[in-house]
Amino acid sequence: MKSHEIAERWIEFFTSKGHTAVPSASLISSDPSLLFTVAGMVPFIPYLTAREEPPYKRATSVQKCIRTADIDEVGKTVRHGTFFQMCGNFSFGDYFKEKAIPFAWELLTTPVADGGFGLPVDRLWVTVYTEDEEALSIWRDVVGVAPDRIQKIGKEDNYWSTGQPGPAGPCSEIFYDRGAEYGVEGGPIADETRYIEIWNLVFMQYQIDNVTSKVDFDVVGELPNKNIDTGLGLERLAMILQGVENMYETDQVRPVLDKAAALSGKQYTSTEDPADPHHTDDVRLRVVADHIRSALMLISDGVTPSNEGRGYVLRRLIRRAVRAMRLLGVETAVLPELLPVSRDAMKGAYPLVEDDFARIARIAYAEERAFLRTIASGTARLEEAVKESKAANTPLSGAEAFALHDTYGFPIDLTLEMAGEAGLAVDEAGFRTLMLEQRDRARKDAKSKKSGHADLTVFHELLAQGETVFTGYTELEGEGRVRSILSHGAPVAHAATGDEVSIVLDETPFYAEAGGQAADTGLITGDGFVVEVLDVQKPVKGLSVHKAIVREGELPADALVRAAVDRERRHAAEQAHTGTHIVHAALHQILGPEALQRGSFNKAGYLRFDFSWGEGLSAATRSEIEEVSNIAIRNNYRVNTTVMDLTAAKALGATALFGENYGSEVRVVEIDGAWSRELCGGTHVDSTSRIGSLTLLGEQSVGSGNRRVEAFVGMDAFRHLAAERALVSSLTDMLKVPSNLLQERVAATLAKLKAAEKELERLRREQLSAAAGNLAGTAVDANGVTVIAHDAGQVSGADDLRALALDLRRRLGSAPATVAVAGAANGRPVILIATNEAARDAGVKAGALVKLAAGVLGGGGGGKPDVAQGGGTDVAAIPAALAAVMNAVKDR
Repeated sequence: MKSHEIAERWIEFFTSKGHTAVPSASLISSDPSLLFTVAGMVPFIPYLTAREEPPYKRATSVQKCIRTADIDEVGKTVRHGTFFQMCGNFSFGDYFKEKAIPFAWELLTTPVADGGFGLPVDRLWVTVYTEDEEALSIWRDVVGVAPDRIQKIGKEDNYWSTGQPGPAGPCSEIFYDRGAEYGVEGGPIADETRYIEIWNLVFMQYQIDNVTSKVDFDVVGELPNKNIDTGLGLERLAMILQGVENMYETDQVRPVLDKAAALSGKQYTSTEDPADPHHTDDVRLRVVADHIRSALMLISDGVTPSNEGRGYVLRRLIRRAVRAMRLLGVETAVLPELLPVSRDAMKGAYPLVEDDFARIARIAYAEERAFLRTIASGTARLEEAVKESKAANTPLSGAEAFALHDTYGFPIDLTLEMAGEAGLAVDEAGFRTLMLEQRDRARKDAKSKKSGHADLTVFHELLAQGETVFTGYTELEGEGRVRSILSHGAPVAHAATGDEVSIVLDETPFYAEAGGQAADTGLITGDGFVVEVLDVQKPVKGLSVHKAIVREGELPADALVRAAVDRERRHAAEQAHTGTHIVHAALHQILGPEALQRGSFNKAGYLRFDFSWGEGLSAATRSEIEEVSNIAIRNNYRVNTTVMDLTAAKALGATALFGENYGSEVRVVEIDGAWSRELCGGTHVDSTSRIGSLTLLGEQSVGSGNRRVEAFVGMDAFRHLAAERALVSSLTDMLKVPSNLLQERVAATLAKLKAAEKELERLRREQLSAAAGNLAGTAVDANGVTVIAHDAGQVSGADDLRALALDLRRRLGSAPATVAVAGAANGRPVILIATNEAARDAGVKAGALVKLAAGVLGGGGGGKPDVAQGGGTDVAAIPAALAAVMNAVKDR
């Protein structure tokens, strides 16, 4: 049975049991605390936790999921993978254990011909929570499972909670016995390799509190509405029904693995034994198969490669796959060979991957090309670092390995491999330490920025009392009442002058930051108080929270207020937001429909727009975008907004943002009808001429396959152009040339400057050569070796010192001679030492002398016995370093 047939059979079974079939949500999670949808239940969390009223009592889905927390373990065993599919059935206060358990058993054991999966009853085992006698009784007495096939397990494995106070409940799991060849008898408690879990049934029936760990909490009561949340791993069931060893051999994954093996000339043996000679290659092939599929699905859902968040995960998946193929011996581009294979394997379940493959492939192939360039540039830097480390007789430092990773995106595995080939060890522990420090910094930064990790309990309580009514589409001032004042997250009775607080009103004209539009600012006033609104956010859907500071008087809770938005700032923000839609439409008109929005930000007078495109825009294209945008502004198109059903909006052709979650009712913003028609909840001008003008500031890359344009609008655009005009005027006055000849004059001036720099370089070399002649006469005898130790003062770099040292060594002839020259380059000391053959025969080695001198300078160095280079941090120590070299030659 194919994987897509398993999914279809699952949906057919549960719809026949009165469940609503819910399409898979995007891999981009709507939960602000999650990057991705990591479990089948995630889209249903608002219903399971009673935050929102479910539109159905029973639901079923096959949800695509991504988990990358253990990405480094992928391939090492056959149990780890990043993309997977969860088949789920859910009840929201409807049926409970009495139906959930029989449903599961019926679907699993019903013959295939009758619509089930046809699993043999004698291969199935069940676990229940130790204290869940109700579930045990249903399994034994209603379903008829033999008592010796039901095992009790404790909280660690068979009790579900979020890890926080809230809903929780026992679980019951169904396991499949793969047979004696996979392990010992005794059921799941004896061996979870032989007995693999295929279905987990969660019974949400309790409210818990005082949670200190997964197993330490207090059950404080039963939930008023008990819920069912079950999940069956599609890949695990496919493995069983297709008679293969593991998920990597199922129909949606194995074709990519086989193609990778064919490209590399390797044989896949399915081993998990590290001692097996095939293990290393098998791991790499599994990494490729898993990561290619995950990348395909992520790009399909609108993720593009970048250096942060979801985009970074995608970039890492692609690069790990490319790296694994390189380690398998394939150094050319592989995605054009592998991605179509994954598309063909997945299109039965997800037709979009075929329909949208041109876009998916363009993004993926561009990322691979970029990474191959990264490998090329990183290789050059690594070879240089290896050369320096070998000269100094030290391992490649952790800092150097980290710099390769952080600056060039060069994987540590490649660094280890290539350094090993050169016979050089790598300070991997130092690298790991620096990586850990970076991750800790990123984790702390993310924690400080993400509201998704904050305690939202108080906001949910306020929301339960009613949503904030937003009046700002039609008015910028209005009366209202203070529903709550929060200080440091806790309600307070009043706020005094100087207090920074969060205020919730019953209705507000203030726009809360959303959809890329910055929040309004303004004033909240009343009897004896003035409050300045600095920001407005929606920590939970439907509740506007005004972050503010009391400027005058004392603000009491429940006060009647007048809320007034800063009109000029709002108008400038509306200019920018409508300008964003115009730029989007201009991009579609000029580049085509593939220039899809990937993100935007607009505030008073400024807009930033990210879109999918694989290459930089020419100056002519940028000018055309600017011209089309300003023509739309000049033509004074009406900007119409209409609230309608989501289905109707999509049928109308309204553009929706990838990854954005929309309700059943949406707001459609149109500019000149179909020219620009987008789903948008932001505020806009009522006609395009009110924008005034739009000036593009520039265009840049924001990750492979994505570009960004920025622009000023309205008065900010005018001020920018005025500043540009003033700059041109100043330059024309300075260079004494008309503005139409300014570019030509600047180019000529730069050419003269470059020629002057070349002449200065020539003169400097002549000075060094002349100095060498004079310095030869300063040589002294040091125990039979002629030595020159010279401080050259300020130099442009080590090359100057090298040229001088080699010139002096040549001038000193064949008798034993050593030259040590030092100088300061960019504020740091550099020393170079050269010896001739006779000096080396006398025991004087340049590498040893440089290490000694560099130590005095507060640094390090190394090189060959004839020429060596070092540096440090203390310029003032140059005389002492040269003296140390002289003494070392004398005392040898």
